[in-house]
Amino acid sequence: MQTNFTAEQLESPEIQRSNEILRACVHCGFCTATCPTYQVLGDELDSPRGRIYLIKDMLENDRDPDAKTVKHIDRCLSCLACMTTCPSGVHYMHLVDHARDYIEQRYKRPFSDRALRWILARILPYPTRFRLALLGAKIGRPFARLMPDARLRAMLEMAPKRIPPVSRNDDPQSFAATGPRRKRVALMTGCAQRALNTDINDATIRLLTRLGCEVVVAEGAGCCGALTHHMGKTSESHATAAKNIKAWCAEMDGDGLDAIVINTSGCGTTVKDYGHMFRNEPLAQDAARVSAIARDVSEVLIDLRGENDGSAPRPARDAIAGTDAQPVTMPAHSGLVVAYHAACSLQHGQQIKTFPKDLLKQAGFTVVEPADPHLCCGSAGTYNLMQPEISKQLKDRKIKTLQDRNPDIIAAGNIGCMMQIGSAAGIPVVHTVELLDWASGGPKPPALSANLTEAREIPRLR
Repeated sequence: MQTNFTAEQLESPEIQRSNEILRACVHCGFCTATCPTYQVLGDELDSPRGRIYLIKDMLENDRDPDAKTVKHIDRCLSCLACMTTCPSGVHYMHLVDHARDYIEQRYKRPFSDRALRWILARILPYPTRFRLALLGAKIGRPFARLMPDARLRAMLEMAPKRIPPVSRNDDPQSFAATGPRRKRVALMTGCAQRALNTDINDATIRLLTRLGCEVVVAEGAGCCGALTHHMGKTSESHATAAKNIKAWCAEMDGDGLDAIVINTSGCGTTVKDYGHMFRNEPLAQDAARVSAIARDVSEVLIDLRGENDGSAPRPARDAIAGTDAQPVTMPAHSGLVVAYHAACSLQHGQQIKTFPKDLLKQAGFTVVEPADPHLCCGSAGTYNLMQPEISKQLKDRKIKTLQDRNPDIIAAGNIGCMMQIGSAAGIPVVHTVELLDWASGGPKPPALSANLTEAREIPRLR
């Protein structure tokens, strides 16, 4: 794509990067075939190609964003399916992130939009505040239908039936490895996940220590910054991310780290991009160090499985258990059918497609996938709260394709997806790590009912 930025404009690092991305686009339109919003809305401007045209026009002409441009940029999920599909390697993520920052600085939204974004930015990244908000939403949930704004209804309906108690495992501390230490890793405990589902971090710690990892929860680490980053609130997201960078670098410079383990893939995509986000800031070097060792938990588990001191490969179940003893006795439900939902931030953002499925199969589960596994479930961070109508259409489509596989359990690697799908699936939804922990000697995931077959009797979406 030909661009016409001036030499003065190209002095900006952000414009330089966007110019590189725009020039890589060849207008082929392959991205439209895998864009969820284009499939739902059928509008070219709600496809990556259409949004690229809008962003190019806005940036080149250095004009204030208009309502039309903002509407179509806001409708983007940042699922990044377009990046997986694009034959030209267009880095759409960095382009739309720049556009959102530009819009945040130069466009005055209606008061209701500003208020909603302000509330979300000051609640979701803070576990205690979010927990209190969930309690309030739980009380107000019976009155959700009376709310005139669909976004307010979505916020009330988001509240889970049960809000878990605080897990002290999320406090800064170190968990010793079981047996000889193979790795020392930092676990990112996150923000919203700590309020919505404490079972995930607990299971991750049990599994990693059982596999010979010392697990550190670093002092000062917290929200990755993704939620505010995708709202275009760059200063807020960078302030949050900077705390993580400093906390993890302190561990790296102390007793050392082999990896920073992330079990929420939306966070993982952002942390792996810290090097780019801070490339022109004083923390650039430390941010790059952090990004270099950031790993999704499935990557670490695959790596641990492959480390065998040069001996012959262990049986799959033995490898998951992390022991040279006889293969462990699997749970009674080890033959359960698990429908694996591939979170967009994992399969598109991090290009991790097979690891979770491989691990589940090796643990003794029967793994199936829904039709069109590349399509988003509609959660996308705060998207289900800010674009509830589009989000619901994507959710219903995703749930139907999962239900069509008639699984006993749905597994995913991202808390947002789990909440979105679990709100209406009628099938237990758990994190992949919870199943792997259970398969290797941990407790049964609390989300699973005493009799899993009952889930099959719940009406399905048609």
